[in-house]
Amino acid sequence: MMQTNRRQFLRTSGLALAALISQNLSAQPAKKKVVILRSSWQTVNIGDIGHTPGVLTILEKHLPDVEIRLWPSSIGNGVKEILEQRFPKVKIVNTPELIKQAFEEGDFLLHGSGPFLVARGDVKKWRQETGKPYGIYGITFPGFYGAPTDAQVASLKTDTELLTNAAFTFFRDSPSLDYAKANGVKCPIMEFGPDGAFAVDLRNDKLANEFLKQNNLQAGKFLCVIPRQRYTPYWEVKSRNTPFDAFKDGKNKEMQDHDNAPLREAIIAVLDKTDLKILICPEDETHVKLGKEAILDKLPEKYRSRVVWRDRYWLTDEALSTYLKSAGLFGLEMHSPIMCIGHGIPAIVCRFTEQTTKGFMWRDIGLNDWLFDMDKPDKVARIVPTVLAMAQDPVQAKQKALKAKKVVEGRQKATMQILKKALS
Repeated sequence: MMQTNRRQFLRTSGLALAALISQNLSAQPAKKKVVILRSSWQTVNIGDIGHTPGVLTILEKHLPDVEIRLWPSSIGNGVKEILEQRFPKVKIVNTPELIKQAFEEGDFLLHGSGPFLVARGDVKKWRQETGKPYGIYGITFPGFYGAPTDAQVASLKTDTELLTNAAFTFFRDSPSLDYAKANGVKCPIMEFGPDGAFAVDLRNDKLANEFLKQNNLQAGKFLCVIPRQRYTPYWEVKSRNTPFDAFKDGKNKEMQDHDNAPLREAIIAVLDKTDLKILICPEDETHVKLGKEAILDKLPEKYRSRVVWRDRYWLTDEALSTYLKSAGLFGLEMHSPIMCIGHGIPAIVCRFTEQTTKGFMWRDIGLNDWLFDMDKPDKVARIVPTVLAMAQDPVQAKQKALKAKKVVEGRQKATMQILKKALS
């Protein structure tokens, strides 16, 4: 009898211990999935800066239980500090040791939004060395700025293979998606996925308010305008070691007035027919000088008292805080309009072939009426009346911007559901 009781005791104790161990194991939180965001391409352009905080914001909103690590190319000029302040939980992977650790601990590599498959070498390395899944988020493809070089053409084979083997590829404009399908990309999930910069929520209201006060600009009482040349003259930027390009410089000089004159005409129409002021501002460092030469200096003297030229470059946080105070924006750049629409601020885009197909995302989000091709005279002729209509009917313009914002947010949610599935 005593032996039977002893056996029963041991058996009961063993079951109790097993149950306790099982309970403790189930009580422990599951290990967080780790996503490595490969992004942050350069800092001389507030749009290139904006890709990263935009995608980080989308991840933060839709995948709050996932650990995100940022693997950047360039976060100098104060950008690192801005990112750390806004995203204190995001670990920055910027040393060989941290990159090695990311390869070991990361569950998924996400190539961030950009003008093309910017980090193809790193995506290839991830695939070869880890065998773990990866995805591409919001790029233009193939992303040739003007006539492609031999090296760019040669890279297409690599890009096609990498995109085909991705868990998903989201293209930020429909022509890129069409090109991929027509040129051999066989990725299982290929869809339209808006540029990550739509979601940027960085702010520097202090600097923005100081600038507006110094220049007598009141909230809701000014429009922003951004000039541009056909090719960004990076050789003018001291922080870049870009050689002078005679062909690009010649094309810029040939087309500068053709492209920027319609902006001046729109400014004059707004100043003649509304009480709004104009802020000429930059998206990249080269636009500062261009804004004065191509816009301000060529305006009739009588209009200049109501036009403010920003004489220095700024970062994405101050720029966005300023755009949010404006009545809208128009010009020859892409990412300032993107950030505006992301917050329901009206924005008109003027594009040309040298900028790739990225401008067509305006058509994809329902803003075709606010997209103009500078190489088509009939389209150019509509720029002035469209800008004036935006200025004269701010309520309707705001509604149009908010409708596009809703389209973008719907796609952001859908893309994150696909990433979540890939992680599981």
